[in-house]
Amino acid sequence: MIRHASAVWQGNLKEGKGSLSTQSGVFKETPYSFSGRFESGTGTNPEELIGAALAGCFTMALSGKLATAGFAPENLNTRANVTLEKVQDAWTITTIHLVLQGKVPGVERAKFEELAQDTKTTCIISRALTAKITLEASLEA
Repeated sequence: MIRHASAVWQGNLKEGKGSLSTQSGVFKETPYSFSGRFESGTGTNPEELIGAALAGCFTMALSGKLATAGFAPENLNTRANVTLEKVQDAWTITTIHLVLQGKVPGVERAKFEELAQDTKTTCIISRALTAKITLEASLEA
């Protein structure tokens, strides 16, 4: 299975603008810009999309692990706080902190935390953030 998303950027870094689109069409030419990423402008940014992807993947996977363990979650709510800092003059995601609140009848706190910790390292997006990234580049004449 292959999923895809695309980005288009026009102009230079600070004054330029871009758009993001996804195969599903949920994002279709969704705007993003330097000011939306590093200042207080509008639009989305790659870091919040990584946070959303991780929060969504983690929460869905935890629901499955809880069900496998015999628990039926009523509600799982995850926030991903993505920290972006300058490290040796390069902007870097240094931390992604997941904050989870759950309502799961019958599960003990220790079991809930054990399953959540396991899911944090095993969900697809957690593993993707350590994946090898390849590139194929071409230049128009």
